[in-house]
Amino acid sequence: MSSSPRESAPAAMSRREVLEAISGLLAGMLVAILSTTVVSTSLPVIVTELGGDQATFTWIITATLLATTVSTPIWGKLADMLDRKLLVQLALAIFVVASVASGFAQDPGTLIAFRAVQGIGAGGLMALVQVIFSDIVSPRERGRYMGLLGGIMALGIAGGPLLGGVITDTIGWRWNFYVAVPVAIVAIILIQRTLHLPKHSRRVKIDLLGAALIAGGVSLLLIWVTLGGSQFEWNSLTSWLMLGGAIALLGLAILIELKVEEPIIPLSLFQNRTFTLTTMASLAVGVGMFGTSVFLSQYLQLSRGMTPTESGIFTLPQVAGMLVASTVAGAVISRTGAWKRWMVTGATLLTVGLALMSTLRYDTPFGLMFLYMAVLGLGVGMLMQNLVLVVQNTVDVSEIGAASAGVAFFRTLGGAAGVAALGAALAARVRTEVESGLVALGISADDASAVGSGSIPDLTTLPEPVRLVIEQAYGLAIGEIFLIAVPLGVLTIVLVALLPNIALGTKNGIQQRAEKDSPLEAATRDEILADTPAELLIEVATDVGGGAPVLDDAERGPQDDDRDAARD
Repeated sequence: MSSSPRESAPAAMSRREVLEAISGLLAGMLVAILSTTVVSTSLPVIVTELGGDQATFTWIITATLLATTVSTPIWGKLADMLDRKLLVQLALAIFVVASVASGFAQDPGTLIAFRAVQGIGAGGLMALVQVIFSDIVSPRERGRYMGLLGGIMALGIAGGPLLGGVITDTIGWRWNFYVAVPVAIVAIILIQRTLHLPKHSRRVKIDLLGAALIAGGVSLLLIWVTLGGSQFEWNSLTSWLMLGGAIALLGLAILIELKVEEPIIPLSLFQNRTFTLTTMASLAVGVGMFGTSVFLSQYLQLSRGMTPTESGIFTLPQVAGMLVASTVAGAVISRTGAWKRWMVTGATLLTVGLALMSTLRYDTPFGLMFLYMAVLGLGVGMLMQNLVLVVQNTVDVSEIGAASAGVAFFRTLGGAAGVAALGAALAARVRTEVESGLVALGISADDASAVGSGSIPDLTTLPEPVRLVIEQAYGLAIGEIFLIAVPLGVLTIVLVALLPNIALGTKNGIQQRAEKDSPLEAATRDEILADTPAELLIEVATDVGGGAPVLDDAERGPQDDDRDAARD
């Protein structure tokens, strides 16, 4: 007796089996997030010790985000073709090697280079972890587990600065890069022992030219954003050449992606309304997720005079907001199946949080600051993982790797561009405020210009009046960069509100792939079509789809010709 395709599909995993399988993945994701955030509180110390300036400060973060951004879609494409378990272990291995190398860096350039390699490994983890989640958990149940993933990301994003601060104040900033290494090694072992996926592979044919053009275009664009206004004027030949070059490279990338057999980012995905809207919303979420952690730590240290450890502790309200929002929203979504109301609420809270953070000054009461951070954390927590969830729920199982990586790509692009752009705006504003403040104190314009040249000051070595000027400058400037991000939050509300409210599916990726690839299913379908009169098929299709199907000449009968003649 033959079984049906439905009966032959793999059984769903139990909750215990899922938790065992994702244990290593969660550890890997924690490592990826920590690579970006753990150094944020120690950056003033790192930059000062290595002899860097504000541009160095920005690029130590941006290098990782940039590499993560350009590598994520490549990892996602590989995930649709090769063994995902092997790929995620390879990403972790790259991360381990780069982390150790970063800890030995002796100058800003070397550190930035190794941070970029770190970003390649982090890009793989960002893409692959969420793809593997889709393999073993159905969309309806995925909200609960995405909540756990969101909680891990919350701990990494906002808890990383606390850990980094403690490490910097106790054993030195270089251990910020070493601390994630044992976690990554444990993650590799856990994945090997607990994660068991069916083997699947396709012919590997990566669009190398398209990948190179995307990487070059995005990199040039971010360099333009970072250096504009400081290294060259916005309205200058250099500026226009860099912007024109970035647009040209990305335009060529689009043309290549339209023609190649296996594009890095299949442009057909943008025909999916859900994918298009979520990728656009991810840009704003990236700014809120990465930008706030970086510049908030800078605000606490340079405007409020805190140590790295203290600044990390004071970010805990944001950690709590993200953790609570991601876990509670994920659990409720899995129980009820209703996801859109949570995402609209999250986008609204994100916007309100950015607006509240824009009011920060050097003397803002800590109670209000805690409230602002909590609101922002709630918004990011409700949005972050659910954007991936709704995309995975709507795309074909064969493109789920590219689609998931696409959302992560635009999120990290938003983060990288946000940090670069906001960092450039911050540096310019601080320089202006410091120079005017010092001149008001009676310091000559030349000396004031030297103090406000862009280097990260050591506040403990400055006289009280000068220190107060710098604290006021950073407080005002960092508040203003949050204000710049508010329109992105408003745009996110609109985009999320326009998302189609599609019900969450009940089958995981393994089950979907098994049904799609099952020869038995195909044979059964062919038998049904062969044994069913064409007239009945037309009637069913008309009732379901609103019109009659077009039959091939071999499928047509005399009755079909008669019907067409009568219709005409």
